[in-house]
Amino acid sequence: MHRMLINDTGIEVSRLGLGGIPLQRIAEKEAIEVVSYAIERGIDFIDTARNYTVSESRIGKAMEQAGKKIIISSKSVDRTTDGIRRDIEKSMNELKVSHIDFYHCHSVGSDEDYSRVTAKDGALNGLLKAKEEGVIGHTGVSSYNVEVMEKIVDDNLFETIMVGFNIVEPIAYKSVIPKAMKKKRGIFIMKPLAGGVIGIPELAMRWALSFPGLIVITGMENKAEVDKNWGVLQGGYSFTDDEKQRIITQNREFTGRFCHRCQYCEPCTVNIPIYKILSIKNMVRIHGDKMLTRPDFEDTLERAKNCIECNDCLIRCPYNLPIPFMMKELVKWVDYERSRIGDAMY
Repeated sequence: MHRMLINDTGIEVSRLGLGGIPLQRIAEKEAIEVVSYAIERGIDFIDTARNYTVSESRIGKAMEQAGKKIIISSKSVDRTTDGIRRDIEKSMNELKVSHIDFYHCHSVGSDEDYSRVTAKDGALNGLLKAKEEGVIGHTGVSSYNVEVMEKIVDDNLFETIMVGFNIVEPIAYKSVIPKAMKKKRGIFIMKPLAGGVIGIPELAMRWALSFPGLIVITGMENKAEVDKNWGVLQGGYSFTDDEKQRIITQNREFTGRFCHRCQYCEPCTVNIPIYKILSIKNMVRIHGDKMLTRPDFEDTLERAKNCIECNDCLIRCPYNLPIPFMMKELVKWVDYERSRIGDAMY
């Protein structure tokens, strides 16, 4: 269960894949060390994207040092034939490779978006041409919208899919994943920890890995996280009654809209660290009220109060969150909680 074939592609990899998003948040030396260490442990599937800033470059440098065959996936948000080809070339240059195993149309979020991808001059055509020329191995598509992904799977135009699936968002297993399995599509799971908001990460990873036939991709920022996730992969996938109840409880805590901390909404026009504000309630739940009185959060809060509602973040958010409205509400909540904490001290 620790390794598997990606269906009809004939490629075998570790079921635990390394995601590239966190690699842009840490120093380059640390990022290269994390990737190198993950490869040493046995992870041989790495996923990144053009819009993960320096992620591709850092992965490329780590792979160059490792000297081992690593299966690579990257992604582009460009929707045109020529545009995605340019991105493929940039990806190859940053990754220091002449061939990318999987290349995805990234974050296809609506029917209109999907129509642009599949148009005569759309990104799918660019992927097919790149595959024909041997530049990429397989065509893929990622989406955070389960309804759109259902249509994509039905149309059978892509070889692999990448879909969000975790203990607080399990809906993909009701339709998308079984359909894709039946059609022998390769299935990559993203956001197994819902962007880091889940408070029981090891249990959540074990839950995701307990479903056979899925490559589970998660970001890792340090060697300790690599060790934890690798240990989960190597362990068993049964659950005690207490663990099952913890999973149910966590699921119920996230019944509404929430920030996945993917940071696709950034950079903000007025430099607000949006994800820090949108995930503050979860941070308080995990770390306590001290989060609200930290000096670094004071600056974050003041920036959030300066939102100009330009709505650039709305366009970028793959989950269609009403970000300016949510920030306003959370600023009010923080002000109330801080005043409550202050009153309690006297």
